[in-house]
Amino acid sequence: MNVLIIEDEIVAAQALQTLILEINPEIRILAVLQSIDESLEWLQLNPQPDLLFVDIHLADGSAFTLFEKTTVSCPIIFTTAYDEYALKAFEVNSIDYLLKPINKKALERAIRKFEHFNFHSSDNIDLINKLLTDIKRHAVNYKTYFLVPLKDKLIPLAVSDIAYIYIDTKMIKAVSFSGPTYYLDLTLDTLMLQLNPDLFFRANRQYIIAHKAIKDISLWFGSKISVNLILPTPERIIISKARVGEFKRWFAK
Repeated sequence: MNVLIIEDEIVAAQALQTLILEINPEIRILAVLQSIDESLEWLQLNPQPDLLFVDIHLADGSAFTLFEKTTVSCPIIFTTAYDEYALKAFEVNSIDYLLKPINKKALERAIRKFEHFNFHSSDNIDLINKLLTDIKRHAVNYKTYFLVPLKDKLIPLAVSDIAYIYIDTKMIKAVSFSGPTYYLDLTLDTLMLQLNPDLFFRANRQYIIAHKAIKDISLWFGSKISVNLILPTPERIIISKARVGEFKRWFAK
């Protein structure tokens, strides 16, 4: 079986290769590609692999852009760290997926499924088209404003004016680019469901940060990173080693 991997996180790609060869040493990994442009060129110049592993979120955009630019006729196993609505679409359309960090047992089950899958190229094209349609249908209408208390009134707070949101002694505070800090009567978990994940990132248990609020990033102890914003913050915003790759993919969109 010839396998192609499209994964822009080096550690994740190496881990996936190791697990694949542990499951079946006879599998041949043709290449590990890291971007849409690189993958597009490879697919146009080479025969289709028997099986394709694709990370949905690549540094230069969504992997679905690749399928819009070229025809992929081989079966695909998607890998992803999030996007629950997309996972539901995969299940409905019988395209397999693996949730990161990838579990060996789940990977083996997916490989066995495709080894016994009576597959035709037209099936794959139809499934991808259905998947793209379902993703658009399941797309969330994210908040553009919150009504927040201010003295004896409720005033509109534009989401575009939010630099970061954090927990301060069990209170949720939203710090705006325009200056004031507002109180929100919602948990960070609930807020992340209402905010566009392309624009906001859950850095840790205490902070949600806006993409446009980021000034720069510092390397931190233990392979962590510290995100520095253009506005002052009560404490350093640290992203754990396990989530650095996810943050980089989000930031590079």
